[in-house]
Amino acid sequence: MEHSLPVLPTISTTFIVLSAIMVAIGWVQISKRKIDAHKKSMTLAGIFAIIFFIIYASRTIFIGNTSFGGPDDIKIYYTLFLVFHITLATSGAVLGIINLYTGYKNKLKLHRKIGPFTSIIWFATAITGVAVYLLLYVFYHGGETTSLIKAIFGF
Repeated sequence: MEHSLPVLPTISTTFIVLSAIMVAIGWVQISKRKIDAHKKSMTLAGIFAIIFFIIYASRTIFIGNTSFGGPDDIKIYYTLFLVFHITLATSGAVLGIINLYTGYKNKLKLHRKIGPFTSIIWFATAITGVAVYLLLYVFYHGGETTSLIKAIFGF
């Protein structure tokens, strides 16, 4: 049976992948001492991450999150993986904001120290995010979707 992919999760996942690609490009640029190009790439990475977050948060609030629709015997593994992804995403976002701030404010000692670590977390976040997307929408049909607004207020 064929099913179509959901529009908003597909778009948001694309933006987080684009963000990670821009981080990788920025990493190469700074290794070649191309500072202005690095700043532009990392700024674009941040913009793509913000677009992802706006789509994700809006969908979560107004439409809802999709529960795992795969077999019950692997649901616990999916849930543990999802918690790992959420932990990576949260720490990566905080570190990303700190890195953008330290870069723009020329606090380069801290920026250089946490930049590579942040990038690795960001790559892992993007990879695990794509895996969550694949598990929810490609490998298995998504489960029930309930909005935060409906869950809280009943409408």
